[in-house]
Amino acid sequence: MSCFSMSFKLIDVLNCNITESTISFIIFMRFSSLRVARWINRNGRDGLARNELELHFQMPKDMVRVAPVLLISALPFANYVIFPLAYMFPRHLLSRHFWSLQQRVDFAAIALRKRLYNQRPILRCLQVRLGDLEEGKLRDQWANILGLLGSGAHPNLQQIQQVSGLFAETQAFGMAGIWANHKNALVRLHGMHMGWKRRWRLRERAKLLREMDFMITEEGVTSMSNDEMRYACFLRGLNPVNVKTDELVLWLHKWTLISNNTDDEHLSLILHLPILLGYNQPSNWVLLYQ
Repeated sequence: MSCFSMSFKLIDVLNCNITESTISFIIFMRFSSLRVARWINRNGRDGLARNELELHFQMPKDMVRVAPVLLISALPFANYVIFPLAYMFPRHLLSRHFWSLQQRVDFAAIALRKRLYNQRPILRCLQVRLGDLEEGKLRDQWANILGLLGSGAHPNLQQIQQVSGLFAETQAFGMAGIWANHKNALVRLHGMHMGWKRRWRLRERAKLLREMDFMITEEGVTSMSNDEMRYACFLRGLNPVNVKTDELVLWLHKWTLISNNTDDEHLSLILHLPILLGYNQPSNWVLLYQ
């Protein structure tokens, strides 16, 4: 295919998706204005729908990705170069508004695979700190959970809730208590950059996830479309490819039950749910070692 034909084909794609991109940008700016006045859960709920919260999470990444294409295309004759490049490398040069449904799944799987490589280092940090815990029932319960994760299983909701105290702010696995390598692995697990204010950004990510989870509960997991459900699973660390819808619903239900009962003092628990609920998921192992 010639550069000219690729350029025209990409222009058609842009024309078909520019409206969706514009609407997303308007919603994002609305959320940003609200955020300046009141951050999530500080003075009550923000009154935004789940898809608007998800847009707030995704839109900055999309804007960074597509900005070079828009800037370079404004130069004389540059569109004959940048448009074919964008068509050839959509994952790097175009936002999700211009991806097909299959591309969205494929690219999300690639990103999740990179994130999942950080699960094992986090689990090792959790195992090493077992010796720092005081003797007693709580330590025994945590040792049992580590045994389940090490044997290919997951703890149930009751078992996770029993050890939630370990994830309090100043406890061993709280945001102020985790070691630097543990914190850095959490940042990478949640797809965040390794720049400034990592602990603060982890707390804000946990708050945003909790708000999304609240809205999922309000709207109902079963009311989500298949695409929305897959996106929610990818975001939370589960590979939904080739997983039955009933299993995805059950997994999201477990996640939201824990998240909705987590306060600001225990935000670290939400950040560790990809380990506690997803470490041994077969679809994740397939993605890692395919």
